[in-house]
Amino acid sequence: MDEQPQAQPQSQSSESASEEKPNRLKRFIKETVRVLRVTKKPNKQEYWATVKVTGIGIGIIGALGFIIFLIKELLL
Repeated sequence: MDEQPQAQPQSQSSESASEEKPNRLKRFIKETVRVLRVTKKPNKQEYWATVKVTGIGIGIIGALGFIIFLIKELLL
């Protein structure tokens, strides 16, 4: 018979797990600060471009939903 290798259970002490949480929090804070440094406030032109694209997308999704609703009502 073929013997399948079995995974060894990871043994972590409670000390190691409790030390990992502050490190994860520190790493999260560092990443958040890095992202905030890289990002910038959009200018008026970029903002309006985003608003237009978002509005068009919402309109298309709404129109699709309405068309599907009409088709369903007409067929049933």
